[in-house]
Amino acid sequence: MVDLVTFGETMLRLSPPGQERVETADQYDVHVAGAESNVAVAAQRLGLDSTWVSKLPDSPPGRKVATELRSHGVDTDVVWDDADTGRVGTYYLEQGDVPRGNDVIYDRSGASVTTATVDELPTGLLEETAAFHTSGITPALSERLEATTADLLAAADEAGATTSLDVNYRSKLWTPAEAAEVLTDLFPNVDVLLTAKRDAENLFGLSGPASEMAVELTDEYGFDVTVVTQGAEGAVAATPDEQFDRPAYEASDAHPVGSGDSFVGGFLSQYVEGAPIPRALSWGAATAALKRSVPGDIAVLSSDEVERVMQGDSTEIDR
Repeated sequence: MVDLVTFGETMLRLSPPGQERVETADQYDVHVAGAESNVAVAAQRLGLDSTWVSKLPDSPPGRKVATELRSHGVDTDVVWDDADTGRVGTYYLEQGDVPRGNDVIYDRSGASVTTATVDELPTGLLEETAAFHTSGITPALSERLEATTADLLAAADEAGATTSLDVNYRSKLWTPAEAAEVLTDLFPNVDVLLTAKRDAENLFGLSGPASEMAVELTDEYGFDVTVVTQGAEGAVAATPDEQFDRPAYEASDAHPVGSGDSFVGGFLSQYVEGAPIPRALSWGAATAALKRSVPGDIAVLSSDEVERVMQGDSTEIDR
């Protein structure tokens, strides 16, 4: 029995050192990066048995992705693309102080995962997993993946798995209207929705406090639980009967990329095991806070560290 199966694209992230520009850099740090694989790693490191499902080129870059994820204990059930045109998508993260800010440049067109069909993926896993997770990034990548994501969510829901979807809107992939149309079509097969407050506003036209947004989304679409994150202001959750609030933990701003996925991984690490929602929110918030001190996209951390953050002694030197 698998605790958690995730499905989506994983890329290679190339980052110039410091705040150097991409066009002038002559060296790059390389990290493995993908929303759903980030969730799988965080959940695995916090106690769940996680499997990441995807399609990769049968090439050194593709094998690098799988090897990195396996190094964190995640099982990788991958369709290997042996076509000459197969590739791993990449993105460049250019970091800069105000007023320049950070910028992301994608080079992911034609990535092998964009051709993945439900027929070639290991859908038998959905009969054996407690939970299935994906994000709004995946159906935005191609028409084929839009259909595949819908099919996988429907299959997981029919198999009795807890299904979760992180809205994870990316303006460089589609418009708010396009995203809202596709994602709301997926909602009937989603048990747990996670969304940033800004995405709830921009995609679904909601306004007011995050707590009201969570209630409104739960009532309208029938989710078991809706989680609305709001950065430094923490997160809220709503079920059909209750509401919950979790302030953020104090955190660095050194490495924010991947902290949203880390929140999801931390939340699911508890929710899938049947923990109360307040505990799951606390684990999500603490995992996200810790990730902001870790370079790269992946939350390389432990349950003990998460517990220490929640106990308020995370700044002590461990001697």
